Amino acid sequence: MDRPAAPEPSGVDLARVALRAAKEQARAKGAAAQQKKQARRGGGLRSGARADGRDPMALGAAINRLITERGWETPAAVGGVMGRWPQIVGEDLAKHCVPVKFDEEPDARVLTVQCDSTAWATQLRLLAPRLVARLNEDLGHGTVRMIKVLGPGGPRRGYGPLRAPGSVGPGDTYG
Repeated sequence: MDRPAAPEPSGVDLARVALRAAKEQARAKGAAAQQKKQARRGGGLRSGARADGRDPMALGAAINRLITERGWETPAAVGGVMGRWPQIVGEDLAKHCVPVKFDEEPDARVLTVQCDSTAWATQLRLLAPRLVARLNEDLGHGTVRMIKVLGPGGPRRGYGPLRAPGSVGPGDTYG
């Protein structure tokens, strides 16, 4: 089956096709000239009357935008907790227990806290479930899964004048 061939454009149709092609060429040529002009002026887009992403913004808004774009919400929130530790846990507990680090891996999310005595470490271990709930209220559900409590660290064993050369500690004295 042969289809009848489409009639050749003539007269007004040819003029419309030619006009459309000329408009497209002029538009392309104008866009290229506009880009050259903007490049000579030393910039791209200019600011207009409406708000856009290039307008100045307050420092707090700029920092919040940066935190959101980079995905730093959780570390920033936990850093805020470390700064507000006395308000969260109370003055008495904050005098004796200090947050040391936060493991932000999704499967861990452990807040490590160092205490200055074993009594305060025990107290904090007893308060840990309530403290985790309080922190998650403040930071968002599931931000902190566990609190790891460290007791007081002993004094560093350094080398002194009464140490035997090559000794590794008190365990090698008799043997």
